Amino acid sequence: MSGGYNFGERSNKRLEGVHADLVRVMRRAIAESDIDFTILEGLRTTERQRQLVAKGASKTMRSRHISGHAVDIAPIIDGKVSWDWPLYRKIARVVKEAALKEGVKVEWGGDWRTFKDGPHWQLPWADYPS
Repeated sequence: MSGGYNFGERSNKRLEGVHADLVRVMRRAIAESDIDFTILEGLRTTERQRQLVAKGASKTMRSRHISGHAVDIAPIIDGKVSWDWPLYRKIARVVKEAALKEGVKVEWGGDWRTFKDGPHWQLPWADYPS
């Protein structure tokens, strides 16, 4: 895999405040991905988290986004965000490989048993307590 993509200004801005290990993984993943993707959200305020829980987009106030230990990503197809699940699975393989190469443990929301969250990536609580 070698797509040679880079994050644009908006994605780079959204990585501000995110733990350096997760940023490193995401930068490696985008550089090695055959599918372009964007950072939808990184560091999140408590108020933003409350809003997401209220509308059912999140199930917890203990989100790793609040501490900068999570990002949401999405594939870009023809210049637009895609919600096509097979693309998230393809990107997941690239992100997991990038994490392995960087020596960083990550968790993908798409692997969760309930409330599957394809865009969500986080550093594990056990390895990165807040």
